[in-house]
Amino acid sequence: MRAAWLDDDGAWRTTLRGRQVLADPRINKGTAFSDEERAALGLVGLIPAGHLTLDQQASRIYAQFLGQSSDLARNVLLNELHDRNEVLYYRVLADHLSEMLPVIYTPTVGQAIEHYSHEYRRPRGIYLSVDEPGQIERSLRAFGLQEDDVDLIVATDAGALLGIGDWGVGGMSIAVGKLAVYTAAAGIDPGRSLPVMLDVGTDRQALLDDPMYIGNRHPRVAADEYDAFLAAFIAAVGTVFPKALLHWEDMGTANARRLLTQYRDKLPSFNDDIQGTGAINLAAVLAAVKATGTELAEHRVVIFGAGSAGTGIADQLTAALTADGLPAQRARARFWAVDRHGLVVAGDDGLTAGQRRYGRERAEVADWQRDPVLGGIPLAEVVRRVHPTVLIGTSARGGAFTQEIVKDMAAHVERPIIMPLSNPTELSEAWPADLIEWTGGRALVAAGSPFPPIDYAGTRYAIGQANNALVFPGLGLGAITARASRITDGMLSAAAHAVARLVDAGTPGAPLLPEMAALRDTSLAVAVAVAEAAAADGVAGRELAGDLRDRVAAAMWQPVYRPVRPA
Repeated sequence: MRAAWLDDDGAWRTTLRGRQVLADPRINKGTAFSDEERAALGLVGLIPAGHLTLDQQASRIYAQFLGQSSDLARNVLLNELHDRNEVLYYRVLADHLSEMLPVIYTPTVGQAIEHYSHEYRRPRGIYLSVDEPGQIERSLRAFGLQEDDVDLIVATDAGALLGIGDWGVGGMSIAVGKLAVYTAAAGIDPGRSLPVMLDVGTDRQALLDDPMYIGNRHPRVAADEYDAFLAAFIAAVGTVFPKALLHWEDMGTANARRLLTQYRDKLPSFNDDIQGTGAINLAAVLAAVKATGTELAEHRVVIFGAGSAGTGIADQLTAALTADGLPAQRARARFWAVDRHGLVVAGDDGLTAGQRRYGRERAEVADWQRDPVLGGIPLAEVVRRVHPTVLIGTSARGGAFTQEIVKDMAAHVERPIIMPLSNPTELSEAWPADLIEWTGGRALVAAGSPFPPIDYAGTRYAIGQANNALVFPGLGLGAITARASRITDGMLSAAAHAVARLVDAGTPGAPLLPEMAALRDTSLAVAVAVAEAAAADGVAGRELAGDLRDRVAAAMWQPVYRPVRPA
């Protein structure tokens, strides 16, 4: 029997008593419990006599937050709060979302991932081990949730965490952080979501040698064993939680796209690093393109970092071009993809499927200068030859957009669109302040990490953060509201266009993307557009009659205390 559940009046009913009540973060209210609740639930003597409201508790936590010595310490403080009082945690996030988002998510979550085993306090979510594939279904049922009880699963194999690579079981931090953003930004009910760590081992020797490491202590398994484990996971999700939306997060480059291709039509699923990244950057480019006055089809796009994120961006932009009537081959010809070895050229060895779509013909670049060490055509030469109007960085190479490269680009383009997207901050391909200065204030800039406004030549430039959080929470909310059977390209495009409509980048100094402080309103707009697209694409499993905006808003979970009554 469940220990706590919501009754028809919206109150919590629980069989727990005393300290057990205080240990359940769903129902724990701390000093906000009424005298009647304290008596009925066996809490008399276990809580100080004073009573604080949710507002007062939130103010106290915020003061503690401000008193921490580092963002990692703030991250630990918020995680401890999450572990003991879920409503208070989300109330504090909602009150200070733009300030706390970088602490619970990028970039600070990168530090939390690296310190996961040493900062570990309590389990959160489902840990699935490749060494015990027969336990997957049993593990998914361990929370006691039924098939209609879960709307959303965030799963990671920790193969490509942010810009910091393989950190094994520490990947649970990104799954937990992602779900926290879903709830804070879009009101996804935290009680109806699950973070899942797909522990397939780690190739990071420092973790394997660390006596405190708490994940599987062996290298990442071979492809055939990995594929069998993932197939078993998908089958179990389809059995246990058949209506849940599956969000793939930070999967290794070798696996991300093929898993998406293999499973996206078998259950509602999407890969945020490919599709979410593509959608938010499509939104930024659409806003910037409108500001330049030049049609998207006339732009030349160089993407530095041709992994799953970079090619995902190219795919979303290509889809936008083809939706406008441009043939697919001509649309792909507007892109030049550069990876760590240089320009992606058709016929090169070891190209992924995503890279092959954007490989340039060898004859086209036969006389282009090559790097004397790596042998490939470097970014500087690509910019010199192409004269790009759009330069996007997903390389995790800090400072790669040098002054020489940026000035070369700006010499041939009136309003260069430059988006250094890698994070954490130290991996950003350029600092926005430098980009504004090097281009004389002409650049249209969005970044992957948060940066403060820039004052230059009498204008204050707000730097939009191309944060997937502007897309994926609303995408999830819209898909859940519509009970979509799959995530279509039309739904992703609708999300991007909804975000782009919220800004006017033509105003001097205006950002290319909405402010993170307005994230909840952004998510609502995205969710409505996504639900409408789901219906238009024929994948909505629910009738969406009536005022859709009101219906979506009503579906958003709110961080408020409910009565807690004994059962």
